[in-house]
Amino acid sequence: MANKLVNQAQEVAKEDLDRYKTLVNEAAKSGSYLYPIKGIFYFLSHRELWKPLASKLIPYLSLYAGVIGPMFFFTYLPQLAIMVFVNGPLAVFTTVVLVLNESAAVVSIISKNLLLQEALLDTFDGTLVAKKQTEIVKNGRELKTRGDSVQRLGRVLKNPFSKFSVKELVRYFMYLPLNFIPVIGTVAFIFIRGRARGNSVHDRYFQLKGWSSSTKSDWLKKHKGPYAGFGTVATLLEMVPVASVLFSFTNTVGAALWAADIEAKDTQMTKETAPSLRDAAKKAE
Repeated sequence: MANKLVNQAQEVAKEDLDRYKTLVNEAAKSGSYLYPIKGIFYFLSHRELWKPLASKLIPYLSLYAGVIGPMFFFTYLPQLAIMVFVNGPLAVFTTVVLVLNESAAVVSIISKNLLLQEALLDTFDGTLVAKKQTEIVKNGRELKTRGDSVQRLGRVLKNPFSKFSVKELVRYFMYLPLNFIPVIGTVAFIFIRGRARGNSVHDRYFQLKGWSSSTKSDWLKKHKGPYAGFGTVATLLEMVPVASVLFSFTNTVGAALWAADIEAKDTQMTKETAPSLRDAAKKAE
């Protein structure tokens, strides 16, 4: 009986490993993991894209300060008691990092839904305008004829971002204990968060395209690897304490750059699937 269970466990582990290898290979071929990095350089070189971030920076820092104090007061010692068994003397430092990351995650979830929503939307649409994708942006908002890429953004006609979700916060803390498992647990946690993060990066793009939920689902299923790759790198960047707000915006820029390349069919993943999905989208309208 024991041997049978061991064999089944090994079989499941092999299947999971093969699936993850496939996802990694798909992500590598697509180059999607590079877009968060491209987003950083594009953001830094286009000053007009700084405006949405600048307008929310002080409120964000105030929120961060209001979260990090209570988090250290209430969670540091309990988590230190657990981390001592895992990291030994290093637990004093690793627990600080853990609490900082937890604080950043809480602030990120709250701010994206309640504070940064409009600013991130302007950043995504503004990047598309800067990439000359004005026709698709017009499907979701009015555009002015003059000004830079952000100044041209007019009234929003469609807003895709969901409101605050308690489930998202619960899901984060549900998987958080994985971090207590050295190396493997942390990698698993980041990958799980990355896959979830990747599935939402193009919500605005899908809406601007007018895709139905089934067409969107088909696209995401066919490109699990690329979206997991983007989401994992984006998650790593947004785990950086304090600077996470900057990376939230640069990741949004990266997602828009990716969308612009998909629209221009300038990516490996669009060579075969984009035409069929475009036809499916038209039929769904």
